[in-house]
Amino acid sequence: MSQPNPSKSISREETCAVYAQGEDAVVALVEGLLERIDQLETRLAALENQRKKDSRNSSKPPSGDGFAKRTKSLRQQGERSSGGQSGHQGSTLEWSDQVDEVVVHPVLQGESCGQELTDVGVESWRLRQVHDLPPLHLIVSEHQAEEKRCPCCGVLNQASFPAEVNSVGQYGGGIKGLMVYLMVGQLLPSMRVCDVLREVVGCELSEGTLYNAYAQCDEHLEPIEQHLKAAIQQAEVGHFDETGMRVGGKLMWLHVASTEALTYYFIHPKRGQFAMDAMDILPHFSGTSIHDGWSSYGHYDCGHGLCNAHHLRELLFVVERYQQEWADEMMSLLVEIKTQVETAKAAGFSVLSATQIADFEQRYQRLIEQGLKDNPPPPTDPKQLPSKGRPKQSPPKNLLDRLSKQSAVLAFMYDFQVPFDNNQAERDLRMMKLRQKISGGFRSMEGAQRFCRIRGYISTLRKQGIDVLDALKQVFIGNPVFPALQPE
Repeated sequence: MSQPNPSKSISREETCAVYAQGEDAVVALVEGLLERIDQLETRLAALENQRKKDSRNSSKPPSGDGFAKRTKSLRQQGERSSGGQSGHQGSTLEWSDQVDEVVVHPVLQGESCGQELTDVGVESWRLRQVHDLPPLHLIVSEHQAEEKRCPCCGVLNQASFPAEVNSVGQYGGGIKGLMVYLMVGQLLPSMRVCDVLREVVGCELSEGTLYNAYAQCDEHLEPIEQHLKAAIQQAEVGHFDETGMRVGGKLMWLHVASTEALTYYFIHPKRGQFAMDAMDILPHFSGTSIHDGWSSYGHYDCGHGLCNAHHLRELLFVVERYQQEWADEMMSLLVEIKTQVETAKAAGFSVLSATQIADFEQRYQRLIEQGLKDNPPPPTDPKQLPSKGRPKQSPPKNLLDRLSKQSAVLAFMYDFQVPFDNNQAERDLRMMKLRQKISGGFRSMEGAQRFCRIRGYISTLRKQGIDVLDALKQVFIGNPVFPALQPE
């Protein structure tokens, strides 16, 4: 008689039939049931882990949290009350010494007696200023190039038009810059850009005109992008990250390499080392790369600093899900080291004292050892190993393996130029994800690449405090603004 399938419910008759077959049949049935129970427990644990994760304790975005109220935060309670602080320099609409228009409101007659005051001199003035926009409309400039025939030789001589005036009728750099700014800087879909320009400035144009300006801007920015890329290759600290992006209905990967003053985007079908090599920044990078610990980054011969914002979230998950004390203490230690580094920076120091470093290292290593004791590695018995791939580890053990890279986790402690987290790269990616939410992705790879180039330029301009709209206008009149490649 065949053995019953342990993955299904077993009737009493089947159990009795197995019992009648002898000891070996009963042992085989129990072993099958135990294996099935182990599989179900593993699956249940994975589902419970997934259900317990949100944006506070994992890398999941806040949009996946739903509408449930958050009850905990990684942010510590400060000593100051919320709102504006005493001595804070607030911002308000400033009085302007130069005005474009003066509107006089005369006193025509006395309020009490009705006496006419038209010819009475003004004793004093009360002043108020209104800051407003003038009526918005396109200005049409007609360019007239002279033609003169030389009386001596009879040759007809013609004046030259400016390089940017190359058609009988065309849009100028200002309106073209605004088109690109609305599409790439403000992430508006093309139809909405047409609506804005029609309703605000009375400019009726087609989507084709928008995309022609888009392509023209991309072409002019190519040499600037290459300079930005080279500058990031030479940076002492670089931030690297990647996120999924829909292109032509397929999942691709948007990679970012950035500093506090520079941004470079790169779109590729792959996520790992193959794409990073194609991006061609990390193969030439010799500074400290800040990233989230993705294994592909480890292939590059440069300094490494891991994002501790990720670690704090994952440690919080270990505390909430597994109630392991070492994780709570590790969170406190990382925040304490960060506070000490910030205090030392504010005091003008460039490094912590040797005593402080030794104390922090000793406490850090003690917590790692405690964590490994609470989370032993999976069994090495060949009979218990999976047929394919590496044996699965628990989330705490996976996190401990990453935290064991002490020099990368505490890179911010050893070198004050290295930040505590990789928030710079995540901020640079955030608006790209917002663009995908608005428009759903890109129709073609060419469109995605153009968007990346222009958005990287705009991001760099904003980081350096350069007027974005004016810079885009300069792109179209042949005088593009080059951002500082080694800003102070």
